[in-house]
Amino acid sequence: MRTVAMAVTDGMLHFELSLAHEVFGGAPVGGADPWYEFTVCGPAAVRVGRFRLEPDHGLDRLARAGTVIVPGWADVDEDPPADLVDAVRAAHEAGARVVSLCTGAFVLAAAGLLDGMRATTHWAHTEVLAARHPRVRVDPDVLYVDNGSVLTSAGKAAAMDLCLHLVRLDHGSSVANALARRLVVPPHRDGGQAQYVTTPVPAPGSHPLSALFPWVMERLDQPLTVEDLARRAGLSSRHLGRHFRAVTGTTPLQWLLTQRIRHAQELLETTDDSVESIAAATGMGTATTLRRHFSRTVGVPPDTYRRTFRSRPPAATLP
Repeated sequence: MRTVAMAVTDGMLHFELSLAHEVFGGAPVGGADPWYEFTVCGPAAVRVGRFRLEPDHGLDRLARAGTVIVPGWADVDEDPPADLVDAVRAAHEAGARVVSLCTGAFVLAAAGLLDGMRATTHWAHTEVLAARHPRVRVDPDVLYVDNGSVLTSAGKAAAMDLCLHLVRLDHGSSVANALARRLVVPPHRDGGQAQYVTTPVPAPGSHPLSALFPWVMERLDQPLTVEDLARRAGLSSRHLGRHFRAVTGTTPLQWLLTQRIRHAQELLETTDDSVESIAAATGMGTATTLRRHFSRTVGVPPDTYRRTFRSRPPAATLP
């Protein structure tokens, strides 16, 4: 696993590519010896965003690596190149541990490596991945998935979480922690990518619920029921449920809970209000109820979320 080859071709995302190079192609850290032998493999000189990259070897060299890294694929609406897909599949068949970062999961899925497996990618593209590759069990909430010989990460910074996980597997926690300190990133993040997903109110339109959404948003502190929403919309509870499914893709109560959680996120980010006060302001009733629903939905407790996403950083102190 110490021989790491990164597969590159036109259309890759440079952030994930650079991140992997920094982790596996950088100087040894924490006394780890030997460190990784890192190489870049591609068909020829490739264009990565605004950068031009000269690979060390051709894609056929992937089959000789212990670990193959597939960075993010820029255009998920476009099929990845057949030679890249074939080379990644051949590397896995030769025994390589294959790792995708962000939308690199589309390459692994095209190679058939994710069939029947749980996998993830950037939350904005999980539905596309699931629709295009129905045999893949797409998990939109986690930061990464480790299936042993095949690993996938969520979007952007989650690629770092997965890379540190690999270092932890190969060299132990102390080395991974030392590397995280050098890179000035947390060695491990709590929760999943659900805490980074914005859940806006559906846009108003010419549907029966267009006036209901803003009415609800002004009353999130109140104990609203399905009957309250149906009465306001002038619909039966059954018809309300049908319209909610068509417009939001979920039930009235689940949509209402999502809006309460999102409002709680905003208050945690922008105010010093206690969790008890936020529970009242979002219609959750008690801090216990808020913590339970918030942790289940977002993946971390309210206090952890506040520390992570505080919009007003603490004032700097002079030495």
